[in-house]
Amino acid sequence: MSSAASLSRRQFLLLLAPALALVLLLFGGGLAYSVLQSLGWQPLIGRTTLSLDAYANLLFGPDYRDVFWSGLLFSLWVSLASTVLSAVLAVAVALLILQAAGRSRFWAFLLQFNLPVPHLVAAIGLLFLLSQSGLLSRGTAALGLTAAPADFPVLVRDTTGIGIILAYVWKEVPFIGLIVFGVLQTLNTSLVQAARNLGANGWQRFRYIILPLIAPSLLSSSLIVFAFTFGAYEIPALLGVRYPRALPVTALLLFNDADLNSRTEAMALSVIITLVTALVLGGYLWLRDSAPRVD
Repeated sequence: MSSAASLSRRQFLLLLAPALALVLLLFGGGLAYSVLQSLGWQPLIGRTTLSLDAYANLLFGPDYRDVFWSGLLFSLWVSLASTVLSAVLAVAVALLILQAAGRSRFWAFLLQFNLPVPHLVAAIGLLFLLSQSGLLSRGTAALGLTAAPADFPVLVRDTTGIGIILAYVWKEVPFIGLIVFGVLQTLNTSLVQAARNLGANGWQRFRYIILPLIAPSLLSSSLIVFAFTFGAYEIPALLGVRYPRALPVTALLLFNDADLNSRTEAMALSVIITLVTALVLGGYLWLRDSAPRVD
């Protein structure tokens, strides 16, 4: 490496140093404080002894274990279902837009028009639309499709999390779709044409040519969606039920409890959420490094 290149890199790092230091201070400081509180360090109420009691209470204690394990399974189910459905639909929509030729701009606009909509607004809109007192339930009752609005299927505030999943899919399909569409636009069409000339059908062209090329971007964007949905609060709080309850909702409720001792379990729960997300990130990095490269 030349001295000029080394100097340029050093200058670049020096320019980034203030911003990086601020991010590390805020994120690292907040994470360290959360870990300390999860270990029982709360000097404001006279607790300074560190222990793993909060984690033991969450995992095995009679007061928290049912809430924790049901919430963990519920959060994993919602995040995995939302991520898989969003990824599949995003790839399908991106391929359709790519093949739309002259109408691709219109379909691309439809794909991304809801990106600026906050998740909170999306949840409220879905609640007004799909609840048993919402627009669809009243419409089906008016048309005679159901005897009354209360007979409309329970799609929000249900124990299976259908409403939460629908809200996340509606919001995350554009995010993944735009990333995949950007990769598809750089695709060498001669490879696809050659495969077609050799007799490969549509599924074979997708499986052996398109999918390996979009896989890195698809995996990375799906990881972001999983991490967000697993740790998000607003949509599960609005569209979820009291039991099972998503882990972020439980963590905030414990944190806001009038009994300040509950903050230890709240922080322990937050640390567990962070660890699960970190494990998913580690799995993605392992897959990325071990997967064969496509040149």
